[in-house]
Amino acid sequence: MCGITGWISFDRDLRASAGTLDAMTETMSCRGPDDRGTWISGPAALGHRRLAIIDLPGGRQPMTVDTPQGAVAMVYSGETYNYTELRQELARRGHRFTTDSDTEVVLRGYVEWGEAVAERLNGMYAFALWDGRHDKLVMIRDRMGIKPFYYYETPDGVLFGSEPKAILANPLARSRVTLDGLRELFTFVKTPGHAVWDGMHEVEPGTVVTVDRTGLRRHVYWQLETRPHTDDRDTTVSTVRELLDDIVRRQLVSDVPRCTLLSGGLDSSAMTALAARQLGETGETVRSFAVDFAGQTENFVADELRGTPDTPYVHDVARTAGTDHRDIVLDSHALADPDVRSQVIRARDIPMGFGDMDASLYLLFKAIREHSTVALSGESADEVFGGYLQFFDEEARKSETFPWLAQFSRHFGEDTDVLRPDLTTRLDLTSYVADSYRDAVSGIQRLDGESDLEYTMRKISHQHLTRFVRVLLDRKDRASMAVGLEVRVPFCDHRLVEYVYNTPWALKSYDGREKTLLREATADVLPRSVYDRVKSPYPSTQDPKYALALQDHAKDLLSRPSHRVFDIVDPARVERAAGRDTPQISQASRRGLERTLDLALWLDMYSPELVLS
Repeated sequence: MCGITGWISFDRDLRASAGTLDAMTETMSCRGPDDRGTWISGPAALGHRRLAIIDLPGGRQPMTVDTPQGAVAMVYSGETYNYTELRQELARRGHRFTTDSDTEVVLRGYVEWGEAVAERLNGMYAFALWDGRHDKLVMIRDRMGIKPFYYYETPDGVLFGSEPKAILANPLARSRVTLDGLRELFTFVKTPGHAVWDGMHEVEPGTVVTVDRTGLRRHVYWQLETRPHTDDRDTTVSTVRELLDDIVRRQLVSDVPRCTLLSGGLDSSAMTALAARQLGETGETVRSFAVDFAGQTENFVADELRGTPDTPYVHDVARTAGTDHRDIVLDSHALADPDVRSQVIRARDIPMGFGDMDASLYLLFKAIREHSTVALSGESADEVFGGYLQFFDEEARKSETFPWLAQFSRHFGEDTDVLRPDLTTRLDLTSYVADSYRDAVSGIQRLDGESDLEYTMRKISHQHLTRFVRVLLDRKDRASMAVGLEVRVPFCDHRLVEYVYNTPWALKSYDGREKTLLREATADVLPRSVYDRVKSPYPSTQDPKYALALQDHAKDLLSRPSHRVFDIVDPARVERAAGRDTPQISQASRRGLERTLDLALWLDMYSPELVLS
């Protein structure tokens, strides 16, 4: 797991621009605290920051292979879980390896198979190769978009990086955000390829992007496809379990300490229990970590989203699976700390406004990093198996928009609540969401004879796997890599995603409950309490002192009426939310304050040029 960056300029020799490449590379130091390296050859410059996971002494980058036609150089971020099999196949084809790293396997795989190497990889990855044989750059991203990857076209080439900050460190990139970028920030629709920053794009998941002197081209090597599912219930359950056992076994491979993230929900509990059983076969105990808030369990108040606190279930799993467990307990002072908010925004490069849920995730990862370098997460099981409330909400099912937006507006209010009315009019978010939704569902294939209900659930599943999950995967990656922690996501293995996506809804939820298929596939390793537990989202603090701290910070911001944030948000609306001398503010008001404070810090830190017309 690492940070990558680079610059291709066909009209110049970049050896004279080593200082700029160094600056781009150093923005990735948090992603790769263990080592750094750069490589420049004529029009190509590659930079790398390394977090050493596999083959600690031998996996240095950039890595090159010399061929009779020219050198091939690569910078790679991620993990390839089937690298052992690929290495054996490449060895049979005559390749000789000088390291034990998966990086070299991917590099030599490209030399052997070209861009088609992507189709052979099982893992999470974003990597770029300069192919000196053909003077072209090849950028490849994993199927689900687990690892971030951005690029920015220039008049004579391209800039690229794991994160926007690497690209923005080059003077050729303008730090500019237009109305279209703000639309993306305030709608939670995750348009494929959109990067918020003007002129910047994502390498889309499952895509190869090539750049040579003739221009830039994109090739999709993987996407969700509709296929018939012929397995019966028992076979489907057993197949899911076989896949999960293989996935967890592969993702436990590491040369550094690893652990699991445990929330007490079905997803993380199943993954932790499977990991504990497998490691137990060799006499090893898995470490597990959970986030909690001071006083939350004792003073928990159930609501429509969260019916139970996490900690009792966490401890049930830890006892049953025999993990070496630790709770990371956070207080409201830490969650509301402006320095923590700054760290989160620096990690994300944009102000997402998730508030205490962003802060707690960052602080959790920071605490875990003191003990482990690799963590397995239950992220994405809800998208794969259908665990969210909106999968069961008739209103969300019938609405002609993204189903999660109906849930969000019901529980949190609209993100536009704090915006200036004139800006709200110019943004026209309603039309933006409608256009995005039409685009999202336009290419979803329907099976012959598929019922209306099954096709509706297929569309909902597809939207979650191609839009919603990418927001959460990016959040997870940025927060973890900001502290040098690699988080792996077993439920994003493409084999599992493909199989379950094409499993009919009648099998995914055959008893009418969420994620029945996953529950039954892992029932033998779960405590009964977790088996019976109803879905509860990622926790959010209920401590009234957190809301009071938000109000205090907002009042301080309001004392600076010339701040640029008031070009975006309406000070009168912020004042109404901040002015009540009571912590009993609505969820919408609290979210509006979090959004405002994030925007203000982002403007201070990045000084973007805002084009609001």
